[in-house]
Amino acid sequence: MELQKLYSYTRKAVEDYNMICEGDHIALGISGGKDSITMLYALAGLRRFYPNHFEISAFTVDLGFAGFNDKLDGIRKLCEDFKVTYTVIPTPIAEIVFSEREEKNPCSLCATLRKGAMNDFAKQQGCSKIAFAHHKDDMIDTLLLSLIYEGRIHTFAPNTFLDRTELTVIRPLMYVPEVDIIGFQHKYELPVVKNPCPKDGYSKRQYVNDLVKQLEKENPGVKQRIFHAIRQSCFDEKGYNEK
Repeated sequence: MELQKLYSYTRKAVEDYNMICEGDHIALGISGGKDSITMLYALAGLRRFYPNHFEISAFTVDLGFAGFNDKLDGIRKLCEDFKVTYTVIPTPIAEIVFSEREEKNPCSLCATLRKGAMNDFAKQQGCSKIAFAHHKDDMIDTLLLSLIYEGRIHTFAPNTFLDRTELTVIRPLMYVPEVDIIGFQHKYELPVVKNPCPKDGYSKRQYVNDLVKQLEKENPGVKQRIFHAIRQSCFDEKGYNEK
């Protein structure tokens, strides 16, 4: 995927769901993976020419796995090149989840603790919004996860207002297929940092991701049809989850 195509995908999502308003200060959650670094490219570029002026600050939540912080120099350099402030937030989340609580299914608690750290950072920085790098495939996978394991129709929304913090989460990569992000990663040699979590690749989300790939192989176009259904059924006109 070329950079201009990434900008096109991102601008369409932003404009379709009014994600960025004049004067917004947006906190970018950078996990170290290909998706979040691609989002950094997208919003750092969009900032230069989008008619609504906005600021961005990037951050990474360090879960506390040994050596992770030392692997972030490539991301630090990229943020420096883009003139984006970058902060690493140290936390004891790994110790809490794996040592103190000894969670058998740690993903839910980890996500809750990470979101708390993200929200605290965004408020401290005076941000109005947080950008997450969930892409098109993530939204499809989440719908199926909700159907299979929770018995409800639900997925990530383009916009999610958080009542307790008065922050709005936006997902500007919602139109970008994962395969294009993989191509972007290789073309631009993104400084990806491997996820140090021992559960990475062994979650229910990975199972559903593999399932969707098999469905697409057997029924070409099924992912696009599911995504179309998501847009028609799961969001109101502003991109919030329908109640």
